[in-house]
Amino acid sequence: MELKRNLKVIVATALVSCFLGASVYAAATPNKLPLTPIHEPEFYGSPSSSIASAVAVPEGVATFMTSGTVPPLLNKDGKTVYERYGNTEKQAEGILLNIEKQLKEQGLSLNDVIYLRVYVTPDAALDGKFDYTGWFNAYAKFFNTEANPVKTARSTVGVAGLVNSDWLIEIEAVAAYPKKHKQD
Repeated sequence: MELKRNLKVIVATALVSCFLGASVYAAATPNKLPLTPIHEPEFYGSPSSSIASAVAVPEGVATFMTSGTVPPLLNKDGKTVYERYGNTEKQAEGILLNIEKQLKEQGLSLNDVIYLRVYVTPDAALDGKFDYTGWFNAYAKFFNTEANPVKTARSTVGVAGLVNSDWLIEIEAVAAYPKKHKQD
């Protein structure tokens, strides 16, 4: 009986030692990927997809991040959400134009955008459904086009609401400066 117990302790100790040794080795082994250094952001994903599944940014590249950008007011006297701010597609277009302006002020363009995080709220005019199609249509006017072939990595999240109940969408953007950019 005592021998069985001792044998179990020895086996358990050996297993724990093996796992610890493997963990130490894995932690000490540097990541070998990518095999060659990259000098500008690299986008990954299916050629048929309208977005990238991932983006690799080279070491030392400065980034510019917007806060959540909300739709511009179209008509302060409008009686409905659509009259005041537009539908999801119209709101998204206004936001992307605003982001484009912010980027330009920093010497960047939509071509430098590597990631978008998008929050979409239910649209009461669509029986409380999320208008993802409206967002996708707006995105398609600014990205993965002849003028801007960039397909950003992107997350689109359905949320219960935003700060203003008229806002159907809010967008955050991350852009990468060209390698030669010096951060002040």
